[in-house]
Amino acid sequence: MRVLLVEPNTALASMETSQLHAVGFMVDHAASGHDAVAMLKLYDYDIAVMELGLPDMEGYDVVRRCRAARITTPVLILSSRASPQAKVKAFSTGADDYVTRPYDTMELTARMQAVIRRSKGYSEPTLQAGMLRLSLDSRDVSVNGRSVHLTGKEYMILELLLLRKGMVLTKDAFLNHLYGGMDEPEMKIIDVFVCKLRKKLQKAGGENLITTVWGQGYMLRDDAVGTDTTAPAMDLPVPAEGELPPHVAARATSRDARGSLT
Repeated sequence: MRVLLVEPNTALASMETSQLHAVGFMVDHAASGHDAVAMLKLYDYDIAVMELGLPDMEGYDVVRRCRAARITTPVLILSSRASPQAKVKAFSTGADDYVTRPYDTMELTARMQAVIRRSKGYSEPTLQAGMLRLSLDSRDVSVNGRSVHLTGKEYMILELLLLRKGMVLTKDAFLNHLYGGMDEPEMKIIDVFVCKLRKKLQKAGGENLITTVWGQGYMLRDDAVGTDTTAPAMDLPVPAEGELPPHVAARATSRDARGSLT
């Protein structure tokens, strides 16, 4: 899962990034409210973890701007402000959860996963499609009860497909999820990962779960549903020139230079 951590304190952000990496999250960092809004417009994060005290605006304002722009990314506030008034204000502006510092990493992780699950329509910590099961807690994957061993990248691809079940995901969406715009390999690596993932699922009895949508990308079918719920290929719009801070704009420009998706 990919997280946007919004924290102005560099040392604290580094520590929290390490904690989240240790439990399997991919983390991008924004140090200001303006950067946070720009990055949330540009990338499809599973969740934003946000400090309220930002140098250019309050975290409340970031949430308001995102909701006004119809950015639906779940937001968990992580702050030392423990008053009921602060929490009520956060929820009223559109935040999804609120954790106070100091916090327990296990609790924070569990609450982040719960928020993400609910945002995708799952009430249980296990994602599923037909006989396929993926546990967000243990990161175990099985097909019809048979365990499937996946590499880290294969797991992340399957997790993304399950969280967006029935949606067509472009290869660019996978690259962003896996690498976050940093040191990205060629786009064809996604085909390699998906090919290996398919073989492992098929070996365990999961036939034809991942569908290729030619010219667009991949999607995960849910054989238990039996209806066509395919959505258009998911590819996020890039904000207009001038909206992005320089370091974020550079990442978007680098992505555009790769050309159209196949």
